[in-house]
Amino acid sequence: MRLVVLAGGFGTRLQSAVSRHPKALAPIGSVPFLELQLRNWQAQGVSAFTFLLHHQSEQIVSFLESKRFTLMDGCHVDWIVEDVPLGTGGAIANAVQQLGLSGDFLATNADTWLSAGVQDLIHAPSPSLAAVNLRDASRYGRVEFGADLKITRFTEKSDSTHNGWINAGLCKLSASLFSEWDSSPFSVEQTLLPALARDGELCAIPLETDFIDIGVPADYFRFCDWISDKRFNRLTPYES
Repeated sequence: MRLVVLAGGFGTRLQSAVSRHPKALAPIGSVPFLELQLRNWQAQGVSAFTFLLHHQSEQIVSFLESKRFTLMDGCHVDWIVEDVPLGTGGAIANAVQQLGLSGDFLATNADTWLSAGVQDLIHAPSPSLAAVNLRDASRYGRVEFGADLKITRFTEKSDSTHNGWINAGLCKLSASLFSEWDSSPFSVEQTLLPALARDGELCAIPLETDFIDIGVPADYFRFCDWISDKRFNRLTPYES
C-alpha cells in the first residue's frame, strides 16, 4: 500500500535547533531523520512512497535522488512540490488529483516516528487513525473512542497535564474522500478527521509502540538520545 508522506511544513518550532534543514532531514547524529524513517517504514513492509513537499523541497528531492539506487532500490518513489502551501488536506487532495490515486492509501507526517503500526493500519477498515496513549497528552489534544473503536470526538490541547490517547500521525484514507476538493488549503486534522468522527465513520487503531514527534527541540533531542542508545536497532536490522 502506498504511503503518502507529508513533508512540506516550515518547521518553525524546530528552527532554533535545526535551521539549515527541513524537519524531515534533521540530523540524528550523522544520519538524516528521513533515512531512519525510510528504513523503519520499509522494515514494516512499505515499498511505495509519495512525498508532498514545499518548504526547502530541493533538499528533500536531492536526498531522495541520492538514495534511489541504494536505500530506495526496489521501491516506487515519487513526489509533488506545492507552489503554495495547501495544508495537510490540500496537499493530499492535490496528490490524489495529480497522480490519479484511487482506493485506499496510508498518510503520515514526516516528522512523527512510530516504531510499528503500519501493518495494523493496512489491515484496518478505512478510514482509520492510529492512536497512542501518552502519560501527558496536553501538547496534542486527545482522541476519544468507545469499545467499538469508533472515534467520537477530538478534544483540544490543554495547559494541564493529563494522560490519554492522541492522534499518532498515521492514518488510512480513501482517495474518494478528496474527490470534491475545490483547490483551497485545508487541514486533515482540523477539518476532515473531525467531520468523519461526527459521522461515525472514523476508527481508532490503538497502538502500543514508541512514538516521538520531533517537531519541537526537546523531543528532537530526546529522539537523538534514543537513537544513540541503539534502541532503534532492536526494531530493524539496520545500523544507524
